[in-house]
Amino acid sequence: MKKVKKIEIKINGKVIKTKDNIKLSALLKNLKIPIKKVAIELNQEIIDKTILNKINLKKDDKIEIVHFIGGG
Repeated sequence: MKKVKKIEIKINGKVIKTKDNIKLSALLKNLKIPIKKVAIELNQEIIDKTILNKINLKKDDKIEIVHFIGGG
């Protein structure tokens, strides 16, 4: 059986381990992040949500996820 390679990435300042080459959309789904209610930044660049399934994460990527909060 082939061993799955793991990488370390940072999400909101916290280091986590995940599969190498995981798609950003799959990571967000695994973390149960409600995509419609957040803004996502990868390596200091805001990501268009229509391309989340085209982005493969790599070692040392830095992701910031900002949740929108309603109110007045």
